[in-house]
Amino acid sequence: MPRTSRVKSNTGVYHVMLRGINQQTIFEDDEDNEKYLEVLELCKTLSGFELYSYCLMGNHIHLLLKTINEDLDLIFKRIGARYVYWYNWKYKRTGHLFQDRFRSEPVNDDEYFLTVLRYIHQNPVKAKLCKNPDEYKWSSYKEYIDKNHNTGIVDTAFAINMTGLVELIMYTNMISADNCLEYTERKFLPTDAEAKALMIELCKCNTSEVAEGFSAQQRDEYIRVLGNNDISVRQLSRISGISKGIIEKTLSN
Repeated sequence: MPRTSRVKSNTGVYHVMLRGINQQTIFEDDEDNEKYLEVLELCKTLSGFELYSYCLMGNHIHLLLKTINEDLDLIFKRIGARYVYWYNWKYKRTGHLFQDRFRSEPVNDDEYFLTVLRYIHQNPVKAKLCKNPDEYKWSSYKEYIDKNHNTGIVDTAFAINMTGLVELIMYTNMISADNCLEYTERKFLPTDAEAKALMIELCKCNTSEVAEGFSAQQRDEYIRVLGNNDISVRQLSRISGISKGIIEKTLSN
């Protein structure tokens, strides 16, 4: 099936969302988040785009940016190549990290710009990772409200000049039902015991047999079955003894 063309923005401003392949985690720790922001800053210089907002959410990313010198595909080719190379080196894995192409939507007026900005900064709150946007470490909201945290990577003046800083802070913290490139995370099984029970039910075997008692072909078949039934990569690796690299490679094929 041919890919559909991206909808072009009249202003050059886009809301972009990327997620991990098979919804896997793409930021395991603080170092991963820091590395992505380092890559983002470098590519901002190389590609010449303006960045208005970001939020790194474990297994997906939201960005609000304006293209100037290069189009989105080239920008994210630059970012992806650098981050995935580093991530694969760190975790001794191979293959893709991000799911298909990134998703994007045009932002063609000031009203929707502010809506997307609020949506991105409220993402951790809606995911119940914090109570208020300013409590989340890996979003650009702190760059708007605290001069000591302003790294220069985010072009804060554009949004502040629209409304004023006080009004922008009030707007960001309003209760909202914004829905912008909405991404609903799968709910993985909450306990290893439940995951093991599902493995026995679906594969008719215990956890150690999946790793050691079957051929590679049969093992991979069971990995696909379990990966499609709400068991995360990390959880499946933990209860079966199969490496994350093998599981990720099997699920991406």
